[in-house]
Parts: sequence; C-alpha cells; structure tokens
Amino acid sequence: MIDKNINLFKLSQKFIPGGVNSPVRAFSSVGGTPIFFKKGLGSRLWDENGKEYIDYINSWGPMILGHSHPEIIKTVQNVAQDSLSFGAPTSKELDIAEMLVKLVPSMEQVRLVSSGTEATMSAIRVARGFTSRDRIIKFEGCYHGHSDALLVKAGSGALTFGQPSSAGVPADVAKHTHTLAFNDIKGLEKCFSEIGSDIACVIIEPIVGNMNLILPDIKFLRTLRQLCTKYETILIFDEVMTGFRVSLGGAQELYGVTPDMTTLGKIIGGGLPVGAFGGKKEIMQMLAPLGPVYQAGTLSGNPVAVAAGLKTLELIQATGFYKELSLVTTKLVEGMTRVAREKGVKFCARSVGGMFGIYFSELPPNSFDEIMNSDREKFNKFFHSMLEQGIYFGPSAFEAGFVSAAHTEKDIDDTIEASSKAFESLND
Repeated sequence: MIDKNINLFKLSQKFIPGGVNSPVRAFSSVGGTPIFFKKGLGSRLWDENGKEYIDYINSWGPMILGHSHPEIIKTVQNVAQDSLSFGAPTSKELDIAEMLVKLVPSMEQVRLVSSGTEATMSAIRVARGFTSRDRIIKFEGCYHGHSDALLVKAGSGALTFGQPSSAGVPADVAKHTHTLAFNDIKGLEKCFSEIGSDIACVIIEPIVGNMNLILPDIKFLRTLRQLCTKYETILIFDEVMTGFRVSLGGAQELYGVTPDMTTLGKIIGGGLPVGAFGGKKEIMQMLAPLGPVYQAGTLSGNPVAVAAGLKTLELIQATGFYKELSLVTTKLVEGMTRVAREKGVKFCARSVGGMFGIYFSELPPNSFDEIMNSDREKFNKFFHSMLEQGIYFGPSAFEAGFVSAAHTEKDIDDTIEASSKAFESLND
C-alpha cells in the first residue's frame, strides 16, 4: 500500500519550507513522517491513508467540543452565506466582546485580532504605551507567539540582556526582554528589586502548556501579582491556551489571581483563527482610535470565525460541562500512570481541566530545567508506539495534551490499553 503521508510530505518540501506551515508539525522532535489529515469527527481523526486516530491534540486546544460539532458547523454555514468578510464592524463582534467580558471579569474591554501571536504582541505594545517603559519580563519555557520581543532566551544571568533565540531577531529588540525561571520566587523578587521601576509588563502563561503541562506554585503567582502592583507594572496572563480550557474563567479564575490584561485565542474561535486581548478600561483606551497606541487588522473580528467562537462559548457554559471534562481527563492520566507502574516504567502524568501532561520522569516537573531532565528518548518511542495503535498525541515531549467533550469512556479505555502495550515495548 502506498503511504500517502510520505508522498505528500516529500512533495510539500518542494513548495513549503520544511514541508510544514508550523514547525512542530514536522515531527522533528520525534522523528518520522508527519501525518496529513483529511477529516475529523468528534474525538476522531482520519489521515490521507484512511487510518483512524483518537485525537489528543484537538488542533492544539480549540476543539474542546470535538471535531465537526454539528451546531458549530451549522452556525458557520449559515453565517458564510452572508459573506466571508466585510472589513467593517458587525454585530457579532459586539456579541463576542460582551461574552468575553462577562466570562472573564478582569477584562473590562477587549479587542479582537486573528491569532494568539497578534494578541500577545499587541498587549505588550499597549502595556509599554500605558507605562512609558520598554523592559518586559517573560519566563523560560513559556511561549507567547513568534513576535520578535518574545523569541528571547535568558542570558548568562537572570538580569543580563536577553539573547535572541531565533535568527532575524535584532539584539537591540531582545535586550529589552528579561527571561526568568518559572516558579522561582527569589529570582522574581531579585529582578524587581533591581529594575522594577523600568518594567512595562510581565507576560506569563499562568499554567504553562508549551514546555509540557507545568502548574504554577500559587505563592509564585501571588508574589508576581503583588510585585506588579507595587511597581506599577502591567501583569499580562497569556491564556491563549488555558482560556476556557481549564475552567470557564480560565486559570485566573482557578487560582484567584487577577491580571491587568489577558490574551485569548484557540477556543474563542471554535477552530477558526481568532485571538483577543483585553484588560482594564484605562489601559485598553490607549488603543487607536482613542489613544496613541496603534494596532489594526483587516480581518480582525472575521464574522465566520467569531460566529464559530460564539457558538462554542455558548455550548461550554452548559451545567456540569467542566466537571465532566475534568473527570474524563483525570481518568486518562490516572489510568496511564497505573499501567506504567505495572510495567515498571518511570512515568507520571497530571491534568487540570481538559489539559494534561505526560512525563517520563519520577515526579511531574515544575520548571524548565526539570522538564529538560525528563527522558525524551523514551517519550519518542512511546509516541510512535501509540501512533501505530491509532492514538495521536503531540509530536513533542514539550507539548501539553487536550481532551474534548467528545471523548468517550471507550476512547479513554482504548487509550489506556494502548499505553499499556506501548509501555511494555519500552522494556524490550
């Protein structure tokens, strides 16, 4: 049988750099050939060969209701008949803005964009305009999109100038970004004591999903909030991934820590490209046309994408939705942990809401250094064993996983059974 994935990947590399339009899709971390998908329904995906998979990527989070949810598809079809785009205001933009402000009370006003990268980039620009400061703080292992100021790694010390982590990022841009260790309270306090009055904003994934799933020390988040308040620094929670995924009000609701600004994406588009950023009214009114901070987007608030997001936000407010989602996700991680122990494999897992992390280490990691010490070679072998059995996890040891409301008890049981076989193969 001809493997269409291999043929498509070979052809794609002729016309697309690396054969993919986003690097993690290339399977560089795990090896092998990326899967080309053609259909999704509920918890399942089908590739170009017709092979069926249980999906635990869910388009990297947005498909919280599963693929091709009938109400969302119908909504998109109805709206698309009226036009795919206007480049002008629509009532649906107002509807979703009102919905977001209602569900995330820390956002008094919100502006729509087309991606998470746009949202974080714009939020930082507004924070700099509001404070008239240049320096920003981010945390090692957190990812906030691919804008220049955020593709920065730590220097030789916590307070040295940041170094670009991508070619094409000017050192003069990177030098304004300081990278600290996640969950390191002492490092955070030291940084603010030395340069606090120069920091425009701190941007953080309150629950990290881009170095696998890393949970915050609640004291760390509270200390961060206190320091930002003390030094009049804008605290930005990047909830592009966690927003409406870990709870209806996001991580900020879960931990009771209120940011000044929030960035959103993924779920608010229901699978179509939408992003948003919002915050306190006095901060958001720095934006043009009211204020001096310029930000624009021809397709911002696209009516089709906004309609898909609105219907998704409506459906996830059903009574018991998050309780059930959390129970299913917990069953998955506890079952995999149990069978790994039975097979004598050093493995652990954890979850929050509909997000989960799997780690080939003794204990769940709490920092970038700890996740780097996990056994990535074993993860790669596990990943391919699961893929062969029709279980689709993220193709990297540094990505969180996602469960949808469409995942059934049988999906979870089948996944646990497949993981038992995969763990056993690691001992061969």
